[in-house]
Amino acid sequence: MESNSMIREMKTNEGVSVLELSQKQPVLLVFLRHFGCVFCKEALDDLSKLRPSFNKKGVKYVFVHMAPEHVANKYFDDFHLAGVSHISNPDKNYYTAFGLQKGTMSQLYGLRTWMRGFSASTSSYKLELAEHLGDSTQMPGMFLIHKGQTIKEFIHKRASLRPDYDAFIADATLKA
Repeated sequence: MESNSMIREMKTNEGVSVLELSQKQPVLLVFLRHFGCVFCKEALDDLSKLRPSFNKKGVKYVFVHMAPEHVANKYFDDFHLAGVSHISNPDKNYYTAFGLQKGTMSQLYGLRTWMRGFSASTSSYKLELAEHLGDSTQMPGMFLIHKGQTIKEFIHKRASLRPDYDAFIADATLKA
């Protein structure tokens, strides 16, 4: 798992380390798959809608992705997350440090993933495949970091899992 040195090394687009941010407030560190993924788009939409509530609870978002900064900014703008802190990590060393691996065939393309991919809840998101959007085989995850420590984690077992973000934060902020 990550160490203080890893989250000290992780600098946002604003040049601030995750460690430094976590000293001030809980940080929801969200590792995205690739920006063309329908489940990634669903997560961005969900987190955009929850942003005011999470801000009130004192939780700061930091997204980790594999795309160039200008590509990421376009997607964050599209999902009403303009100005959000993020980290471009095309070599995926942060993903690895947090235990996030490449998905297996069943995790990425299994029946449950396909069914969710074609469900009504994801029908408004268009699948896009392009190398500059990130590695389509990378699995996502999220971590709540506070005062340099991981206090809660969610590592996806399938690409299609949709976390209950409110429950994750409600439980985790009690421990902060």
